[in-house]
Amino acid sequence: MKTKVSLLILSIVIIAALIISCQTVMKVADVGAQIAGATGVIDSNTAGAISQSARAIGTAAEEITPEQEYYIGRAVAANILGTYRLWNGNPALTAYLNNICAAITINSPRPELFHGYRVAILDSNEINAFATSGGHIFVTRGLIAAARSEDALAGVIAHEVAHIQLQHSIKAIRNSRVTQAILITGTSAAGAAAGMNVAELTNVFNESVGEIVQTLVTNGYSRDQEFEADNTAMSLMAGAGYNPSALIEMLRALSTVQTSGAGFGRTHPTPAQRITNAERSVARYRVTDTSAQRQARFTAATR
Repeated sequence: MKTKVSLLILSIVIIAALIISCQTVMKVADVGAQIAGATGVIDSNTAGAISQSARAIGTAAEEITPEQEYYIGRAVAANILGTYRLWNGNPALTAYLNNICAAITINSPRPELFHGYRVAILDSNEINAFATSGGHIFVTRGLIAAARSEDALAGVIAHEVAHIQLQHSIKAIRNSRVTQAILITGTSAAGAAAGMNVAELTNVFNESVGEIVQTLVTNGYSRDQEFEADNTAMSLMAGAGYNPSALIEMLRALSTVQTSGAGFGRTHPTPAQRITNAERSVARYRVTDTSAQRQARFTAATR
């Protein structure tokens, strides 16, 4: 009987989380747990666990602020730099990439972040790039070497900017936070019965968020999110005066390089899949091709 009542209360909390504000969810859960506990239908440990789980769901449903985006992104960046080393062998090249990024973002729908956008080079021959919600964009030396024009580099940077502006990492964290909260909610009654206290349940929830952040870097985004980022990148490129078709040229160059296993091949759909997707969208952008005018500075910066 107690288990059925617990599950009923938990179900009400989960449904409430989907349709009303987090503060209301917390109040509903607290009142429900107090009534059930006071009447002896469930014990006080289970009632407390239900309330704590409801608060976890409420927290997961809250909007993440720009400041939180930055600090979450900084944690992701720290994880990346635990695997890769920054490369400072050519400060002029780093500055060049940041100038490209500035041209893209200043003409974009979201030109400013809490601490701005920054591009850094990773000392790796692996072909890959990463972006965090905090505006950190990492590009490997291997990927830079695969580019044949400034517009191609702009395509890479625009793709990572798109991930930031579309809030792909934050959306993944939000979804996972809600999922983890619901999972904890589903196990709260069992946890309380087994002697697991509220603090331990809370730690499980908090630790799961940290694991999710690391998973974003290790596993990459979904195919649909990568396609969305490519489509948005071409729009950003066009807005900054870059040729959107250069993204496709970059993808074609990548398709000739071994990308399976680690790096790009693990965290992105195949170049062929992305080319097919991009070719369906590129025609909508009418931009005069002025890439030849930028070739001299590209050569000077990357030689």
